[in-house]
Amino acid sequence: MRRYRDTSFDVLLASARDRRNVPLDRFKPYLQAEFAVGNTVATELYQRIRERGFRGGHSTLSRYMGTLRDGTAVPAPAPIPAPRKITGIMRPRENLPPREADALEHVRLACPDITNACDLARAFTDLVRRRGHLLGEWIRQTERCDLRPIRSFASFLRQDIDAVTAGLTLSYSSGVVEGHVCRIKLLKRSLYGRASFALLRARILTPP
Repeated sequence: MRRYRDTSFDVLLASARDRRNVPLDRFKPYLQAEFAVGNTVATELYQRIRERGFRGGHSTLSRYMGTLRDGTAVPAPAPIPAPRKITGIMRPRENLPPREADALEHVRLACPDITNACDLARAFTDLVRRRGHLLGEWIRQTERCDLRPIRSFASFLRQDIDAVTAGLTLSYSSGVVEGHVCRIKLLKRSLYGRASFALLRARILTPP
């Protein structure tokens, strides 16, 4: 919703066209890898990238194949990992297998913003689990960073700082109340249209 609210109509239209006509840049890593192992027939490569979503013309591929043959093609950047893959390796370091630990380190080195986001996220996780009394310091540190989504989250927490700090530091929990609410909802849905109010009341007041 924020994207559609904050983005001009012309940019949204251009983005929709790009999604419909996937540019060749997306397929350059694949083409370079195939060319390196000896697959240099443009017709075959064109058919393969068509199956992967390319909708451009054959001439576009032919021009790029020419740069591969004469050695003037710019090396394609490494593919960007999907956000879900990156967040999946945000578990505690001691729980990460070596391969995922290496992948996380590679992402951190490639993008300073992800490094900052990773450090702040780990610090916040530590607050939730053990050190909620340091929430104020975490918010002040976050408000000085350049990551707008995290700054917005910190500002949102500051609006109700006392309640959030209490939730992180006190031993009280609303879990029991939430459990009873879920139980009542389950009873109401299972008896809807088939039981009187008296029966529903008796089921709710009967200890589980």
